[in-house]
Amino acid sequence: MTATSFPLDPSIEWRRSTEQVPYREALAAQEARNAALAAGEDVRELVWMLEHPPVYTAGTSADTAELVDPRFDVVETGRGGRYTYHGPGQRVTYVLLDLKKRSRDVRQFVHALEGWVIATLADFGVKAFAVPERIGIWTHEADGSEAKIGAIGVRVRRWVTMHGFAVNLSPDLSHFGGIVPCGIAEYGVTSMQRLGKTVAPEEWDEALLARAGDFLGAIAQPETT
Repeated sequence: MTATSFPLDPSIEWRRSTEQVPYREALAAQEARNAALAAGEDVRELVWMLEHPPVYTAGTSADTAELVDPRFDVVETGRGGRYTYHGPGQRVTYVLLDLKKRSRDVRQFVHALEGWVIATLADFGVKAFAVPERIGIWTHEADGSEAKIGAIGVRVRRWVTMHGFAVNLSPDLSHFGGIVPCGIAEYGVTSMQRLGKTVAPEEWDEALLARAGDFLGAIAQPETT
């Protein structure tokens, strides 16, 4: 399937950071933009693609027993989910949208995020999928076993979203060993590099942006007749 070519929605700020952004700095920026959007201030929605220095983040369901080796900074985030890892070689996309302008359906929003990631991975020849009883984006290793290639975690306040998803391009996979990623111990973590796909961050960003129209269409308000 070929991605649809379209002009990016000018009501959204499409931000791409080439330098690593400290997690706490990015979280503060998200909190500020989320609050401004919720208050109806004259600011644009935001889709922000970036990478972080190594960090473990804790969602609202995080269990300290799953923090096996806190070798990096641990940050409580307020998003849903448990512990996850961010670091170099993992491309993170934060999605701050006002769902009052779109479909007011958080489940639909999460499914649309999953679809966006899965379709973009397919453009690089990676067959990925969502599993209803497991959080994240999954694929198969060379031996056929299932492994996690992407994480999803969102927070919605006053119908304004924040956080988003992360996809493993070429991170140091040993860094995930300090936690039980998303509380799922029986499955491994993989990356595009491990699957034999060399993808630069800018390549990933371009492919993701080429699929953004489909994502926004999936969360559009239904037309009234």
